[in-house]
Amino acid sequence: MRQRRLGSQGLSVSAEGLGCMGMSTAYGPADEKEATATIHRALDLGITFLDTADMYGPCTNESLVGRAIAGRRDEVVLATKFGNEIEQGRLAGRINGRPGYIRQALDASLKRLGVDHIDLYYQHRVDPDVPVEETFGALSDLVAEGKVRYLGISEAAPATIRRAHAVHPLTALQTEYSLFTRDVEENGVLDTTRELGIGFVAYSPLGRGFLTGTIRSVDELSEDDGRRLSHPRFQRENFARNLAVVDRIRVLADAKGVTSSQLALAWVLTRGEDIVAIPGTKRRAYLEANAAAVEITLTSGDLAAIDAVAPRGVAAGDRYPAAAMNAVHR
Repeated sequence: MRQRRLGSQGLSVSAEGLGCMGMSTAYGPADEKEATATIHRALDLGITFLDTADMYGPCTNESLVGRAIAGRRDEVVLATKFGNEIEQGRLAGRINGRPGYIRQALDASLKRLGVDHIDLYYQHRVDPDVPVEETFGALSDLVAEGKVRYLGISEAAPATIRRAHAVHPLTALQTEYSLFTRDVEENGVLDTTRELGIGFVAYSPLGRGFLTGTIRSVDELSEDDGRRLSHPRFQRENFARNLAVVDRIRVLADAKGVTSSQLALAWVLTRGEDIVAIPGTKRRAYLEANAAAVEITLTSGDLAAIDAVAPRGVAAGDRYPAAAMNAVHR
């Protein structure tokens, strides 16, 4: 697995990481045995950058990841997040960026993960009621104490990124980026991270599974799958319009002798050496197919053909329900 540098502080990670959220929540039934085997296979393949968060589950995903990496901690670049407040093991329904809460959240994450430090610690969502300078001042103290090595921020607007970076250098900005979600190319986020030397971590590079081409109907998703329940791009006429785009992408993938997933991942990785993709999966077979995407070379002709069938703004529907959209790019 190839390596890429994140930011300007010295962190090197696998060019493709592993998003662990779906192993515990959001995308149907969990299978810890297979999830653990998937994490172990990722490490064997050189995919050493694991991404989790305290809110996934909530809390259960960090515990799963912690059990999976026990005995292999030195092989892992471990990223987790705080900010969606957890109260007595449940999501409180609010964002909290206050210094006292950050320390509490970090200590809880360290305990669940069974580690003495976090390699990359993100503010998951920006608290509109707490100055970001106050939040990152507290995070800087945690770096000085050795509990955290590098800092990141997720779904932040350019001005917020600049303010946080001025307090303590950011190593990574994490936000959604895929053929279905390209707003960072136009809203200044990608330009800002590049100007400041901040790495970019692309989550949901497969459009929450839509870009795999394997989901042909919402009815194929389990009753408790969050995509079926609330994600706009999977609802009614949006689904049909997005499926038509995926089918056009599949034609290009077939012509190149790769899968739709691999083409979509390869496209994200071509956007710059400062970009790392973290596709999520809970199955070894999908992990192995995703990992192969790093070896795909896309020509200028390939990229032009992809842009022709999946230009900016092609996806029908927002990437989150309205309430969640209010918390992105703050």
